Amino acid sequence: MDKEKIIQELQFKAIRSGGAGGQHVNKVSSKVVLSFDVDSSEALTEQEKKRICLKLENRLTSDHFLLLQSDESRSQHKNKELVTERLLMLLENALKVSKKRIKTKPSGSAIEKRLKSKLMKSQIKSTRRKEKPDH
Repeated sequence: MDKEKIIQELQFKAIRSGGAGGQHVNKVSSKVVLSFDVDSSEALTEQEKKRICLKLENRLTSDHFLLLQSDESRSQHKNKELVTERLLMLLENALKVSKKRIKTKPSGSAIEKRLKSKLMKSQIKSTRRKEKPDH
């Protein structure tokens, strides 16, 4: 994954941010929407593209565009930086290969401890029972 190439392939669109803010909010387009086309990206290998599509399938559009938006700051430039950072983090996390879990058996002492606690519980419960009268 080549970060510089990915940043060059990004498409940004500035739109008006919603919410409170008075008259200024109605004039300024500070919200930034980022779109990244995973399929046509030259910064990613075919294997990386498949992995991203698999891991981020719930965040991709039907034609494999990744859309992110930011309106945290009042500055369009700051929002652009934030959304670019977030995209790179998302892609890095999607491309991480997690280690296979190795199944292990419980140790002998753990098994012994469990059996002892079961025995103790059963003895405690057996003392609570009423004895049946002999007829």
